[in-house]
Amino acid sequence: MEFGTLRPLLASLALPPVAPLLLALLGLLLAFRGRRGGLSLALVSVMLLGLLSCHGTSVWLARTILPQFAPLPVAALKTGKVQAVVVLGGGALPQAPEYGEAQPNAHTAARLRYGVWLARQSGLPLGFSGGMGWAASESQRDSEAEVARRMALQDYRLALRWSEAEARDTAGNARLLAPLLRRDGVQRIALVTHAWHMPRSVAAFEAAGLQVTPAPMGYVIPLERDILEWMPSAHGLMASRNVLREGLALALARF
Repeated sequence: MEFGTLRPLLASLALPPVAPLLLALLGLLLAFRGRRGGLSLALVSVMLLGLLSCHGTSVWLARTILPQFAPLPVAALKTGKVQAVVVLGGGALPQAPEYGEAQPNAHTAARLRYGVWLARQSGLPLGFSGGMGWAASESQRDSEAEVARRMALQDYRLALRWSEAEARDTAGNARLLAPLLRRDGVQRIALVTHAWHMPRSVAAFEAAGLQVTPAPMGYVIPLERDILEWMPSAHGLMASRNVLREGLALALARF
């Protein structure tokens, strides 16, 4: 078994909501066996899960543990320093009965929309990289790149210049797309992905020998009134999980 196939499972065990829930269960088990501190561990774990479910926490985490990237001015794409816009896949819906075929998930759709907008504003060609991630469902038949190609044509009437459909993770995006770009003389790219994913993505593409201008989108920023930012919610938990995953990946990369 490839290590990559275990990565989604290991990540789930190390991140919320699973990690705090496991700690809470451990605390209850210890308490049931009469160990001191068991109930305290369970209580702290539940409180931690609640805190991580607040969008305000995800905003603080994003600003604290991840490098920050400013939005890309469109004018920067018209100086000749960038030769192409590249979008990274973020997943696909393997089945979308209402469409009768696979569709991009919310992350991929948002990244592609912004990439198309940048390409049209600048006149630069557009590329996309994404295969089937390590966590992809067995029912998934189309790569993220194929789904993105259809969406770009159907929704935006824009053809992708480059389409890489084998990558299973961020490192693979860079390793497999870079040769396609260099074959056409492209060395300098504007890289489109979520702001929380940008640090790892820039490092991967620079390691592949490309010059990268970050084009982040989907920032983790306040969305609602202050009091609502500190109410536990599903979107708050997801944002915290995304940020913590990237922070953990960056920390592991240092070793």
